[in-house]
Amino acid sequence: MNVLDYIETKRESNLNELKEFLRIPSVSTKSEHKADIEKAARWVAEKLRAAGLDKVEIEPTKLHPLVYGESLKAPGKPTVLIYGHYDVQPAEPLDLWTSPAFEPTVRDGNLFGRGTADDKGQVHIHIKALEALRAASGKLPINVKVMVEGEEEVGSVGLWDFVQANRERLRADALIVSDTSMLAKGVPSVTYGLRGLNYYEIELTGPAQDLHSGAFGGAVPNPITILAEMIAKLHDKNFRITVPHFYDDVAVLSRRERKALNALPWKEKEFRKTVGAPALFGEKGYTIVEQLWTRPTLDANGIWGGYTGEGAKTVIPSKAYAKISTRLVPDQNPEKIAKLVERHVRKLLPKAVTCKFEILSTGKAWVAPYSHPIFQKALHALEEGFGKKAVFIREGGSIPFVSQMHDTFKVPCVLLGFGLPDENAHAPDEHIALENYFGGIKSVALFYEELASL
Repeated sequence: MNVLDYIETKRESNLNELKEFLRIPSVSTKSEHKADIEKAARWVAEKLRAAGLDKVEIEPTKLHPLVYGESLKAPGKPTVLIYGHYDVQPAEPLDLWTSPAFEPTVRDGNLFGRGTADDKGQVHIHIKALEALRAASGKLPINVKVMVEGEEEVGSVGLWDFVQANRERLRADALIVSDTSMLAKGVPSVTYGLRGLNYYEIELTGPAQDLHSGAFGGAVPNPITILAEMIAKLHDKNFRITVPHFYDDVAVLSRRERKALNALPWKEKEFRKTVGAPALFGEKGYTIVEQLWTRPTLDANGIWGGYTGEGAKTVIPSKAYAKISTRLVPDQNPEKIAKLVERHVRKLLPKAVTCKFEILSTGKAWVAPYSHPIFQKALHALEEGFGKKAVFIREGGSIPFVSQMHDTFKVPCVLLGFGLPDENAHAPDEHIALENYFGGIKSVALFYEELASL
């Protein structure tokens, strides 16, 4: 029996096993789920052993355990390092779920539940592909190392420490990640570029304490007003970022790549429907695809201060806060951008307030040459597994681990995503299309078979 026939015979059992995985509420942000996190780590370790990996270990980290396993029984064949995560976002608000978040339910060809798309469903695709390859031929066609962490949703606190302490152990010819999306339903995709991410918090202080707005209003600085005015000045009328020298190092897209990206079967109508806003708004002179994938951004992600409770309380607040992020593109240096943003923020503020500017995280963009043979193998495997034309895409999101691994090991990083942009990752009613889950298992198995010939 070939591997595709074997996978077909396991459709129901694979789906039931995924549901079992999804029922574990492995929420990494909440201490009350510590036992669930540990249960999920044991579950992943057990399934990796069942898939034919040996030396499967649960590695402790500063926060939540990491599961590592390997099979190095294919001498002379390529070695891949597969990465994913078993932790999930909190399910709240619970009342917005059509069915309970941790009771996976099939509706309209989709499997609903927290972690279906991000990232348990995608991790499970790789486990089942490996199991199928071993069952169909008695062995794995390539050498495999698998690393599944439990801290991705809280910043991968211990992941990089583990990588640095095990550099020789983790060496491979390629990194394989499935924590991204396909372009659209029916369009299997290989992601070759991600934006980077810097995240900042700003704290403005005016008066030494909250003041009565009647007794003091009109004569003292209001940090909320000043903060709002400052944020409004961070973009011009064309929605270009006003930070001096922000665009100096932005990599220019080749005419060929720009043409290829804009020729993708991407539907603006579907995007508008997903967004749900009355109109779209972005940097002038670029298409929506270019704005999303290839242009840097600066966004206010949160703003607060003063009284926000029920009823009225007339105060001029002592402090106001904002969280701001910049998405970065290739050739932009995260540390340089952070300094430029802080300098500009301080320049826009009057002397009537003091400013604390904190850099919470930095991360560089990543882009790969998709002409590399391994990317072509991935594209071919997707087309055979789904029976549909596959495409190369970029994404606007960030996976810092990918750029870190690329810079450290200097090997190709192949991102095979099987989610969809509208599958509510991090939101109520998260789901994954069953055709993508089953097609993903087939495609990944074929990809690993094809890698044996490299």
